[in-house]
Amino acid sequence: MLAAQTRIETLLIVRHGEQALLTLLIPIALLIGMSTIHIGDLPEPRVNSVMPRILALAVMSTAFTGQAIALGFDRRYGVLKRLSATALPRWTLISGRVLATLLVVALQAVVLSATAPFLGWSPALTGLLPGIGLLVLGTLAFGAAGVLVGGALRPEIVLALANAIWFVLLLAGGLALPADDLPGPLSVIAGFLPSGALAEALDAVLVHSALPGAQPILVLLAWGLACGATALRTTRLT
Repeated sequence: MLAAQTRIETLLIVRHGEQALLTLLIPIALLIGMSTIHIGDLPEPRVNSVMPRILALAVMSTAFTGQAIALGFDRRYGVLKRLSATALPRWTLISGRVLATLLVVALQAVVLSATAPFLGWSPALTGLLPGIGLLVLGTLAFGAAGVLVGGALRPEIVLALANAIWFVLLLAGGLALPADDLPGPLSVIAGFLPSGALAEALDAVLVHSALPGAQPILVLLAWGLACGATALRTTRLT
């Protein structure tokens, strides 16, 4: 049952046009653009510094924005209510959606990792395994935030709010520009946002072959636990 539910959820994400735009087209376009256009003071090859931020963007797009919008409209059309009345246990419904999100993130990572070497990407090989763990942690943290937004508000509000938050985290969260290049206090705030924390941690392991440090891990855990605990109390099936 879990395998069947995971397969359905994955196909629903992959076949959706807006989801494909968020999960693949925008990250690939930004990876190429930010690696070839000289914006900001980055060491060469620029793609080494850009790739961790694009991976964080891909996770945010799939686990937060995509899941929030999908959940909001699933509630509107009664999908969750009908599924909850079937023989599928609730843990299967939740686990299937989580595993589907992780599979799509894995697909994004593979596609981006296959594109980046053509731009000169040379990651620290010792950081690949920790990088996978960070992608999983980031997916869970952003997924909890997506459930929080998509599980309590009207679909129209979810659509506007999720996209607005996506842009805020892109610009102010250390993804469009490195946190050090952001003006004033934004450079400090970025490290306490989930997008900035994930980008910083991925940069440490993939670029500098170092441990990510305690702060970004604690920031991701704090956001995930806080959003998840709140979502448990506020999420409605309809």
